[in-house]
Amino acid sequence: METTYYAALWFLPFVLPICLFVAWNDMKFMKIPNVLVLAMLAVFLVLGPIALGFDTYLWRLVHFAVILLAGFILNATGQLGGGDAKFCAAMAPFIAYGDLVLFLGILAASLLAAFFGHRALRMFPRIQMLTPEWKSWSEHKFPMGLALGMAMVIYLAMALRQGL
Repeated sequence: METTYYAALWFLPFVLPICLFVAWNDMKFMKIPNVLVLAMLAVFLVLGPIALGFDTYLWRLVHFAVILLAGFILNATGQLGGGDAKFCAAMAPFIAYGDLVLFLGILAASLLAAFFGHRALRMFPRIQMLTPEWKSWSEHKFPMGLALGMAMVIYLAMALRQGL
């Protein structure tokens, strides 16, 4: 794993609450607000030079630009929601290029767990009664922010664990 313990130690305390709020907001409103995308990006912009060093920090900003462009294309073709595309771009600088395959594996597992977990829970009326205002229970679409946030937190937690 290329993302270091030191970087994860800096990033995870700030990324965790953002990802939790992204997941919650996407399940409740089926939207990822721009303020959360900007908060995620701000964490990287402020802490990145400290956590990674300036050269690595600058290269990781390229990840943001590449994924933002890919996200716009996927959104324009109807393959990905706009909030999901922007949040993916904001997440991208946190992920080392050398960890791409690892992260994609984590994302795939997170997508499966989130999808089947969400679909299973919405079959229980008692769960829906606890959260009656959540749009994701009745929408055909899946709240992707749940899986994206989960994958980001697991990735950083794995980097943190490698230093223990």
